[in-house]
Amino acid sequence: MDRAGHVARHLASRGVHIVSGGALGIDGAAHRGALAAGGRTTVVLGCGVDVAYPARHASLFAEVLARGGALVSLLPDDMPPRPGTFPQRNPLIAALADAVIVIEADVRSGSLSTAAAAKRLGRIVAAWPGSRGCDRLLARGAALVENVGDAEGLVHGTVRFAPPVELDPIARQVRDAIENGAVGVDAIISCTGLSLRAVLRVLPTLERCS
Repeated sequence: MDRAGHVARHLASRGVHIVSGGALGIDGAAHRGALAAGGRTTVVLGCGVDVAYPARHASLFAEVLARGGALVSLLPDDMPPRPGTFPQRNPLIAALADAVIVIEADVRSGSLSTAAAAKRLGRIVAAWPGSRGCDRLLARGAALVENVGDAEGLVHGTVRFAPPVELDPIARQVRDAIENGAVGVDAIISCTGLSLRAVLRVLPTLERCS
């Protein structure tokens, strides 16, 4: 969260408008970072714009509006948040942004759906390495962000990429077995003749690249 706030504050101080989803954690940190720099920020909600959710962010949303920012939603007024409404709002986040930076994400994170929508719209997608979801994005060609300078570079069209992941011979065997239809560790061992230990060692690397 500190990283998200730091990046947002730096970008907002350079005149960049910050767009995020208003949730607890990284989203909230991004909005607060923008406000701390005197910048403007847009909150894309998974509920009606007149519903303060999460409730703990009611004062944050009020400050966003007071500072000239915006609360936006695809949903009608008075509509409460539901599990399905948050994935609905993610493409709007991508559409409002010139570049989407994923600071941290698990492989099931909603941030990855925002990144996928951004890619479909032709936006720049970038990720900070270190979490499983971000490492997967980087392996699939997302731009690399490791500091505020990298983040600012995206605004000016300077994009840096992570070096491609080089697979060792064992990893290539396991990858080929999976591509040929092997499902599960036992099937991979049967196809490759590798030990259980060898297969388990390379699976995390292949997961990041998949």
